[in-house]
Amino acid sequence: MATYAVGDIQGCYAEFATLLDEIAFDERRDALWLLGDLINRGPDSLAVMERVMALGDRVTTVLGNHDLHFLAIWYGGHPVRSTDTFTDLVAAPEASAVAEWLRRQPFFHHDPSLGCAMVHAGLAPDWTFADAATLSDELMGVLQGPNFKAYFRDLYGDRPNKLTDDLTGMDRWRILTNCFTRMRLIDAQGALNFSHKGALSEAPADCRPWYELADGIPAGQRLLFGHWAALEGHTGQRNVIALDTGCVWGRSLTALCLENGERVVIPAIKA
Repeated sequence: MATYAVGDIQGCYAEFATLLDEIAFDERRDALWLLGDLINRGPDSLAVMERVMALGDRVTTVLGNHDLHFLAIWYGGHPVRSTDTFTDLVAAPEASAVAEWLRRQPFFHHDPSLGCAMVHAGLAPDWTFADAATLSDELMGVLQGPNFKAYFRDLYGDRPNKLTDDLTGMDRWRILTNCFTRMRLIDAQGALNFSHKGALSEAPADCRPWYELADGIPAGQRLLFGHWAALEGHTGQRNVIALDTGCVWGRSLTALCLENGERVVIPAIKA
């Protein structure tokens, strides 16, 4: 049995299928961790979701910002954007089942026996893994509760950009969601910077990547994340591992075997 963690697929079904073939994925005994952003920007979101959902309990995934964007369209009444490429999914008969499946996924997952946890974007500096699990459960309760459509209606926004104890309701849930699914940089005041999405060398001088500030990772455990393709899979830290290697931007799709640390990389198919 092997467990493979895969970075942001984003609708790149051909590369995803090739990657599963390359690792000789056996759905009878192997397991797959997916770091969110399964859909959008790439050409085949529906095919990705059909393959993922068909794998049943062999797949564990966390939600990414593009997955939430689809849910905000489906449940919250937001329009499809000109940059979205999942109209095949939105229009498909299976769309409702996909939406129901996605809104039952967590924002954080930890398996101590494997020594690994995963999140799409990151963890706030003072969060332990136990904190992240509790906060993920809180958000899952919202997504699966009676007012989930209101959550998706009011989800978008960069404010508040700092988590404080006095936040309640949608303000609290929005900043928690943004930490889990959109965070890259944190400024000197502890606020999330959403404007910079590029290389770390070009980041504002008063900002640092969230993972340089994270002090809640238990000894001997690793945290896997995606979302930040400009890092090209490098953080400079042994216990924080970036797996978004920019397949949708023409670079590659990466799988990491959690048991032995081996990486398998599939080049993106050039359009």
